[in-house]
Amino acid sequence: MSSDTHRATAAAILPLVGGPDNVTSIAHCMTRLRIGLRDRALVQEEALKAVPAVLGVVDDDTYQIVLGPGAVARVTPEFEALVREAPPAPPAPPATAEALRARGTALKEARTARNSTPVKLLLRRIANIFVPLIPALIGCGIIAGLNGLLTNSGQLPAVVPALAAIASGFMSLIAVFVGYNTAKEFGGTPVLGGAVAAIIVFPGVAKIEAFGQHLAPGQGGVLGALGAALLAVYVEKWCRTWVPQAVDNLVTPTLTVLLPGLVTLFGLMYVAGEVAEGIGWFADRLLATGGAFAGLVLGGLFLPLVMLGLHQALIPIHTTLIEHSGYTVLLPILAMAGAGQVGAAIAVYYRLPRNRSLRTTIKSALPAGFLGVGEPLIYGVSLPLGRPFVTACVGGAAGGAFVGLFNQLGAGFGSTAIGPSGWALFPLLDGPTGLGTAIAVYAGGLSVGYAAGFAATWFFGFTPQMLRDLDTDPDPSPATAPPSPEPAPA
Repeated sequence: MSSDTHRATAAAILPLVGGPDNVTSIAHCMTRLRIGLRDRALVQEEALKAVPAVLGVVDDDTYQIVLGPGAVARVTPEFEALVREAPPAPPAPPATAEALRARGTALKEARTARNSTPVKLLLRRIANIFVPLIPALIGCGIIAGLNGLLTNSGQLPAVVPALAAIASGFMSLIAVFVGYNTAKEFGGTPVLGGAVAAIIVFPGVAKIEAFGQHLAPGQGGVLGALGAALLAVYVEKWCRTWVPQAVDNLVTPTLTVLLPGLVTLFGLMYVAGEVAEGIGWFADRLLATGGAFAGLVLGGLFLPLVMLGLHQALIPIHTTLIEHSGYTVLLPILAMAGAGQVGAAIAVYYRLPRNRSLRTTIKSALPAGFLGVGEPLIYGVSLPLGRPFVTACVGGAAGGAFVGLFNQLGAGFGSTAIGPSGWALFPLLDGPTGLGTAIAVYAGGLSVGYAAGFAATWFFGFTPQMLRDLDTDPDPSPATAPPSPEPAPA
């Protein structure tokens, strides 16, 4: 897709979110353009959903427009440029009391709908720390997988050390990036957060003894970095309240690095290291002893966790497991929720042969669904219908149980990075039993998830009344007769 196409997409989106003066912030994650808005009542949501490149929208703490992997990274800078280049808006005419009252009501309803509880807000802030790191995790994870293939096959021995350095460099310093992003997210000076977190990966910490043992470089990992940077933010803010302005540039940075640095070396690194070890041990034991049941629960509950925003709590856990073992065993199981969603959507497609509008939505969203982008299917198909969302969870539970069972039988594996799922996860698979086994088990889990999601939705996804109400063309064309029902697959 050309840059002109991406600029055209950005230009189509901008007026539908209220124009440049309604935009307060712009960011993006793996699949979504995240926009801060002054007035959400100005968003033309139905028209926005009709933009060809838009796969769906999510109204959360930021307004999120689903564009899909790859596209979002290209549309976002074009969108930023359009906002930056826009001329200032003319002064608004005086608002009437009725208009102000209506706008206030709309804002209140939007705020209530978001249900921004303290727990969800905290989880979102933690997610904001780790989400910007995902592209580097993916790139380095794929390079690590390629390096493993070359090592096992004995090919290109001169290139293997170079690939190992490229794949490992980011992971060896990930604590610094976590510290930087943590300070930025919680209102501190980012570079001071990164400076405190850098202590964790400094080789010289091996000479320091805490709790009766010498520290190891990297001990505590991202959890220690997050805690150290948070402490640095609080120390920095405390210093700003009493340090005279004349010496603020000298005293505040010094104390912000020194005090949290000492706490990190003589307490936090040890504690965070023990927690990280505990997370790794628990994940291994969970799947080794109760793999099938654990997989069933994790795969079945992941879609509801996504709907509640609680899945963000798993991001630092995934990252800790990658640091600990080289891969996260949880992500392939959780990815089965997307497989159940795809199977459910296919069943809806065949159960409602006359509903052309819904079938069109499914056909356009399925390719993204197979690649692990589930929002269009969730928000456009299963969640609005109700019962198919539940049956999609059944498919995810079945796929998760399949993958968990093989973990229990000794064929454990995981993902070397977080972010992708569906078919996009194949290049990131790794495990002690070999890449072939990992690919076979993961593919089997996806197949089970598709099949179970389809079957559960076909037989239990609709009541007779739902079928009567939904299996009609909501916008029939007088020039054409309604299509005849397509036969269900055998």
